[in-house]
Amino acid sequence: MQPRARLPAVAVAALALAPALAATTFSAASRAAGGPPRAAAAEVTALRDGEGRDLTVGQCMICHSVEYIPANAPAMDRAAWQKTIQKMKDRFGAPITDGDAKQILDYLSANYSGKSS
Repeated sequence: MQPRARLPAVAVAALALAPALAATTFSAASRAAGGPPRAAAAEVTALRDGEGRDLTVGQCMICHSVEYIPANAPAMDRAAWQKTIQKMKDRFGAPITDGDAKQILDYLSANYSGKSS
């Protein structure tokens, strides 16, 4: 019988701290500005109620936070959301069917379009 490998104390400490570190969020604005991280009030983890919300959250969170949606909404209209969804599929390989893409587009354009068409 082989002896069990033991983790170094540093690894054990890192594993113990992982949940606390994962719960800490920092503001995207402070990261983008290259400044020191500041604790964010709260990361957006829920979107407005509406038909297609659950599908949108489920598909978008595969790759990124849903925080991007309200952050980009002021500059988006239906055409911009459609282009973005297509980019996610074509360039980044998002596993979104055409039917799901339409439902996501309908949801985003109804709830997160700030730019006049």
